[in-house]
Amino acid sequence: MASHRPAVLNDQPYTDPNPLPSSVPHVDELGVTSAPLKSASFFIGQHCKEVNEDFMLCKQENRDPAHCLSEGRKVTRCAADVIGKIKESCLAEFDAHWQCLEKNNQYFQACRKPEKALNQCVFTKLIHEKSSPIFTRVQK
Repeated sequence: MASHRPAVLNDQPYTDPNPLPSSVPHVDELGVTSAPLKSASFFIGQHCKEVNEDFMLCKQENRDPAHCLSEGRKVTRCAADVIGKIKESCLAEFDAHWQCLEKNNQYFQACRKPEKALNQCVFTKLIHEKSSPIFTRVQK
């Protein structure tokens, strides 16, 4: 039979045991879960296309994770910028859409009404275009 042991609480703030070197630029985390990211994903894809492509080319060039930290930070900054702009201009529509996704297992089809409202708001206030989620093959 197992005995009960009291919980040991450590009130120390978390310290990263492997901090990044000072040569890697600092960037704050986005601070959102997967539902807000999915809600803004098409707008992030359109606005951050160039930095995303740079990051993917870097990853293709070298599989070492440390090699592309700077490019990865640029992608994070760009996504944070897009989410910040959407929150400033279309907070109610953004919240309604990502909360719908959260409640419906992140299934876009169940959230078309709030998605339409979000798209209209972003298109009118931020003049973004929604990119297609379908990838096309580049002819060589």
